Amino acid sequence: MDATWAESLRKKLDEHYIWPALYTFKFIVPKGKEEEVKRLFPLHESTERHSKNGNYTSVTIQMMMPGSDAVIDIYRAASGIEGIIAL
Repeated sequence: MDATWAESLRKKLDEHYIWPALYTFKFIVPKGKEEEVKRLFPLHESTERHSKNGNYTSVTIQMMMPGSDAVIDIYRAASGIEGIIAL
């Protein structure tokens, strides 16, 4: 993740949210990677939905975030999970 991406996301987040705010993270991961995503949010409940063929899982987590930098930090941490797609 480069600095241009982070700055663009920060600008969009700050235009659409008044911090602190409840933010919804949604990731799609290959089957078996769900726990890696959930470890990023140890104190929060997640909702999971499996793909039609069961090869992928959508993981959704809502979390009160203090600001756009905290949201970007989560996305940076998640980028280390192999095969992850952030929505």
